Amino acid sequence: MPSSAEEALLGALLAELAAAPGGMSLPRLCKRLGIRMSVLLRTLAYLGDDAIGDTSGPGWVRTFEDGERTLAQLTDAGCVMARSLSASEMPPAPQTSDIQPDVDVPPVRG
Repeated sequence: MPSSAEEALLGALLAELAAAPGGMSLPRLCKRLGIRMSVLLRTLAYLGDDAIGDTSGPGWVRTFEDGERTLAQLTDAGCVMARSLSASEMPPAPQTSDIQPDVDVPPVRG
């Protein structure tokens, strides 16, 4: 299950892309989300439809070239997921430990 920081990043990314139906440039997404490009690229790969290991992604986002710019855009499935989000829900997504926020999150000790 994704951590709360991963859930927050996924929710914020889906919300940003939902607000830009024509797509948003990757540098702008990084700036708006406050994350490094490497984190964004891992997150987009995780949410796309390509397989990571033996697990296929949910296919919520796609990237495409527009001249010299690379844009990210929600797919139809991603639009449905973004609309279904509420403040207390996070969509199920394939598990990964590769998505890390740009903030230090202390480990939970129990």
